[in-house]
Amino acid sequence: MPASPRLVGSGRQPGMTQLHQAVPLVERQHALIEEMRARAPRFVPGRVLAERTGTTVRTVERDVIRLRAAGIPVEVKRGTGGGYRLAMLSRVPPLIFSPGEVAALVASLVALGPYTSATACSALEKLVTAFPAPATRAPH
Repeated sequence: MPASPRLVGSGRQPGMTQLHQAVPLVERQHALIEEMRARAPRFVPGRVLAERTGTTVRTVERDVIRLRAAGIPVEVKRGTGGGYRLAMLSRVPPLIFSPGEVAALVASLVALGPYTSATACSALEKLVTAFPAPATRAPH
């Protein structure tokens, strides 16, 4: 299986995003997902999402394209009463992560800043429980 393309790296390589550019993108996409999740099952107009994320409707469109390309089930409805809707269950079934997956998620949340939202903070707390407590050393 070929490696997936890296999204973050040197600005000298075409298609790469530098980390200082990736963090605002991740924060904005998280905000988009949270706005759609909070308003589900209703469609949220692009202008509302743009206002809530402090961007333009065009930026929302580009972010939704990226989310959909990553497999996030965002439905798009054009016209009156349209907008964007996240097709997601209200409760997610239990998931099993490998230690490497937990490490990747923790690193992502720490890089983003776990205090950007209560949801991110809660996710980080749950993921950290996967790490064993430090062993106490007996005095010499």
